[in-house]
Amino acid sequence: MARQQLQVLSALDAAKTQFYHFTAIVIAGMGFFTDSYDLFCISLVTKLIGRIYYYVPGSTNPGSLPPNVNAAINGVALCGTLAGQLFFGWIGDKMGRKRVYGVTLILMVVSAIASGLSFGQTPKGVVATLCFFRFWLGFGVGGDYPLSATIMSEYANKKTRGAFIAAVFAMQGFGILAGGIVSIIVASAFQAAYPSLPYQTDPVGSTVPQADYVWRIILMVGAIPAALTYYWRMKMPETARYTALVARNAKQAASDMATVLNVEMEAEPEIVERLAMEPSNSYGLFSKEFLRRHGLHLLGTTSTWFFIDIAFYSQSLFQKDIFTAVGWLPSAKTMSALRETYMIARAQTIIALCGTIPGYWFTVAFIDYIGRFAIQLMGFFMMTAFMLGISIPYLHWKNTDPTGFVVMYAFTFFFSNFGPNATTFVVPAEIFPARLRSTCHGISAACGKAGAIVGAFGFLYAAESPVKALDDAGYAPGIGVQNALYVLAATDFLGFLFTFLVPDAKGKSLEEMCGEIEPEEGSGVVSA
Repeated sequence: MARQQLQVLSALDAAKTQFYHFTAIVIAGMGFFTDSYDLFCISLVTKLIGRIYYYVPGSTNPGSLPPNVNAAINGVALCGTLAGQLFFGWIGDKMGRKRVYGVTLILMVVSAIASGLSFGQTPKGVVATLCFFRFWLGFGVGGDYPLSATIMSEYANKKTRGAFIAAVFAMQGFGILAGGIVSIIVASAFQAAYPSLPYQTDPVGSTVPQADYVWRIILMVGAIPAALTYYWRMKMPETARYTALVARNAKQAASDMATVLNVEMEAEPEIVERLAMEPSNSYGLFSKEFLRRHGLHLLGTTSTWFFIDIAFYSQSLFQKDIFTAVGWLPSAKTMSALRETYMIARAQTIIALCGTIPGYWFTVAFIDYIGRFAIQLMGFFMMTAFMLGISIPYLHWKNTDPTGFVVMYAFTFFFSNFGPNATTFVVPAEIFPARLRSTCHGISAACGKAGAIVGAFGFLYAAESPVKALDDAGYAPGIGVQNALYVLAATDFLGFLFTFLVPDAKGKSLEEMCGEIEPEEGSGVVSA
C-alpha cells in the first residue's frame, strides 16, 4: 500500500474554504436545481394534461389520466435517469469528469424544450412524444448525479467535504420549490386572462384551449437554469484526483490546482508512478479484491438508496393524489383546470418550504459534525415512525383532521432530507477508489432510481387497488392509499437496517477511505 500522499491532494484536503469551493457548489448545484425541477414539475401538470386530452364527460375526477398513461408520464423520465446514471457514471471514470459534464446539460436543455413542444394528432400521439423527450431529459439528469457528486467530493477539503456535497444536492429542494412557484405564476396569469372561467367541471368552459400552453410553458422553463450554467461548467478544470490518480498526469494536476488554490505545486511524477504500481490501486470493479474491500459497501449504498427512493419519489410524484384523498385539496370536480393546477402547485410549494428545503440544509449544517451514518440512521428511523403515524390512524386523519395529516406528512419529507435522501448521495462519492468512484456512484444512484420506478408504478397500483374496508359510512374509498403508506413505512425500516453496511467518511481523506494510501494514525480507518 502506498505510504505517501501527493502534495496536490494533501493541499486539497487541508485547504481552507475558499471562493472556488462556493463556485463549484453553485455550478454543480444549478445542475441539481434543474434536475429536480425537470423531474418533479411533471407531477404538477399531469392533472391538466388529463383534463385536456383525456376528459370524460360526467367524470367525478375530470383530471384523471388512465393508469397506464399516468404511470408512463411519471415513470419514463426515471427510466432515462437510471440509464444516464449508469452510462455517465462509467464514462466519467473512463474519459474524465469534466469532459462529459457539459453533455448532460445540453441533453437537459434540448429535451426540456422539446418536451414542451410535444406534438401529435391524437392524445396518444402527444403523450408518446412527451414520453420520448422526457426519457432523454431523464438521461441527461441521470448523468448529473455521479458527475456532480464526484467532482464536488474531489474538489473539497476533508473537513467540510460532506457539507459541500450535501449543499450541491440541497439545490434539489430549491428546484422543487421553483417548480411550484413557476406553476403558480403561469396558472395565475392564465386565470387572470380568463376571469370568467367557471369553477365547475365543464368540457367547454373548464379547460380553455389556451390551457394547453400552461403545461408546455412549465416544462420548458426547466431549460433556462441548465443553459445559464453551461459556460461555467466548461471553464472548470478537471479534478486533480482524476488527473493525477487516473490519467496519471502529475504536471497537469499540479498546474490546475495551483491556479485554483493560488499556491505553487510540485508535479511529483515519481509518486504518481509509484501509486499506479501499487497492487491495491489497480484492481477492477468485477475483481475479487474489489468484492473483498468494497463489496459490502456497494451493497449498502445501493440498497439504502433503493429504499429511500421508493419512499421519496412515491410521496413526491403522487402527493397531489394523497392530499386529495385526505381532503386537503378540494375535489377536482369543484375546480377549473387552471384552478386545480394552481392549488396543486401551492400545496407542493408549502411542503417544500416547510419540510423539504429545511431538511436539506439541516444536513448541510450537521453532516460534518455528527457524521453521515448517524444522520442516515436517524432519518430512516424517523421516517418510519412518522409514516406509521399517518398510516395506522389514516381514516382519522382523512375524516377529521386533514391538516394534521399534512403536518405529519411534511415531517416525513423533513427527515427524508435531513437523513437518507441526502446522505445516500454523499457517501458513494467518498468511499470508493478514484478510478471507480464515478462508476460506483452511478451504480448506487441507478439502484435508487430503480426504487423510484418501483415507487412510481407501485404506489399508483396500491393507491388504486380495489381493497375494501368498512367503517361507519360503509365503504371507505381511498383505503388503497393507506396500504401504500404501510408499504412505504416498511421500506423505510429496511433502509434503516441496511444502513449498518455503510461506513462513515467524516473527517477522513478520500484516499484513506478507499485504501489508496495508508490511513493517518488515529483516523479510525482500518487498512485492508
